[in-house]
Amino acid sequence: MCGDMSLNPESRIPNPVSHTLFISDLHLSPARQRINAVFFDFLARTAPQAEALYILGDLFEYWAGDDDTGPELNRNVPAALKQLAAAGVRVYLMHGNRDFLIGERFLAACGAALIGDPLLMDFYGRPTLLMHGDTLCTDDVDYQRFRAQVRAAGWQCEFLAQPLARRRQTIEALRTESERHKRDKPAAVMDVNAVAVGQVLRQHGYPRLIHGHTHRPARHEHLVDNHACERWVLPDWYERGGYLRCDATGCTAVSL
Repeated sequence: MCGDMSLNPESRIPNPVSHTLFISDLHLSPARQRINAVFFDFLARTAPQAEALYILGDLFEYWAGDDDTGPELNRNVPAALKQLAAAGVRVYLMHGNRDFLIGERFLAACGAALIGDPLLMDFYGRPTLLMHGDTLCTDDVDYQRFRAQVRAAGWQCEFLAQPLARRRQTIEALRTESERHKRDKPAAVMDVNAVAVGQVLRQHGYPRLIHGHTHRPARHEHLVDNHACERWVLPDWYERGGYLRCDATGCTAVSL
């Protein structure tokens, strides 16, 4: 976990008649059995038809480390993803703000590859930038400061060296504090910053952008330096779930 495990998958999806699926912000938890069942059904029925599945962060409500295998859900999710990968669907996972401690052991159990954030890909001839989305929320200065702290390799190594029970306790306390702070913040502060979006689109050559994190699913159009750019925000899975399906004709948002 202390090293850089990120990798870039192959840069081009070869089959123009196939499709790729994108999901994020599932926040799977033992306390949310109904939506967990929706996810397992998605993996069994919908995902096997795709060429690849990209999970763009926050697969779990929180992840305390790869040794946290006590909850049945923490064992069933990688087993189901492994079955999907064994069926020939490439599975990629990006760290989110809740599951950035996912490491090599979990990835191996899933048959998945970890991808960097951001990651520029070419899907069916269309340059596409993949992100979790939290780095675009630059108005939330407190969160960006916290993110920089917990993403540091030294902090993560020190944290993962603690007993699992203490890690869980710390995470629960941080979640409680985070929810309290959210109630005091204007909604706009926790959304993406338009300037930050423009900057990242400019930096990566004006691609299509797909991200999650904000829980505000929508399709946006941005005009950056006279370049028309499409931005898709993925839905969270707190109530019903959904995904983005992209193929050679474009992208379609699908609710479950």
